[in-house]
Order: sequence, then C-alpha cells, then structure tokens
Amino acid sequence: MKGFVKDIESLAITNEDFRQVLYTAKFCQLVVMSLQLKGEIGAEVHKLDQFFRVEAGSGEAVLDGVRTPIKAGFAVVVPAGTKHNIINTGSVPLKLYTLYSPPNHRDGVVHHTRAEAEADNEHFDGKTTE
Repeated sequence: MKGFVKDIESLAITNEDFRQVLYTAKFCQLVVMSLQLKGEIGAEVHKLDQFFRVEAGSGEAVLDGVRTPIKAGFAVVVPAGTKHNIINTGSVPLKLYTLYSPPNHRDGVVHHTRAEAEADNEHFDGKTTE
C-alpha cells in the first residue's frame, strides 16, 4: 500500500523525540514532535508552508511576534515566510505533529533532542518514503 495510514494521535502522544519524520511524500512531509518542559522549536522562517496540530499539553504559538495560547486540539497554520516558534509553557511535554509542504527534512530522520537537531545540518534531499 502506498501512503501513510496510522493513528497519528497515538503516535504523537507516545513520541518522546524532539523530532521524528514519519512519512515523506513528494509534496508534503509528516513529522511528530515532543517539546519538553519550557522547550521550544526555536524561532525560524521557512520558504514552505507548515501545519501544526497539538495532541497533548499546552503552550504558545508565536507567529511574526504575535503570541497565542495553544492546547490539545489546536491547529496552527504557518504560511511560508512567517517567523514562527512553538513554545511549551505547560507542566507536561507538548506533543504535536506537523506537516511541511513541501518536505523540509531528510526522510526517516530522528532527533532525540533540540540540541541534536540543531547540530545536524540535514535538509530534505529529494528522497521520499516510497
């Protein structure tokens, strides 16, 4: 079977890694993330669109300096060129998944911590899951 069909809520909630690429298609990429207490993805700007869905925990979405509280059930759409950050302001890990369109990371990459992700200068290399 081509494609990805799994329980994303369960995968996001049980994920302990800062970033784990689950599936990469030609035009989009599915990634689960876990932000530890007071953790964040770090302010960044992409030349692509990005979607976040919060599955557990609470925090803030910062888009071009505007801070908005987020919690489980919230979606955040980040248009290309928007400076953004997701920050865990809660008392438990912030569990979420994100869709990049087009892909942003190497297929299958796992970064256990934000520091590991920042030290790895990897980017999408054109290789998809299938």
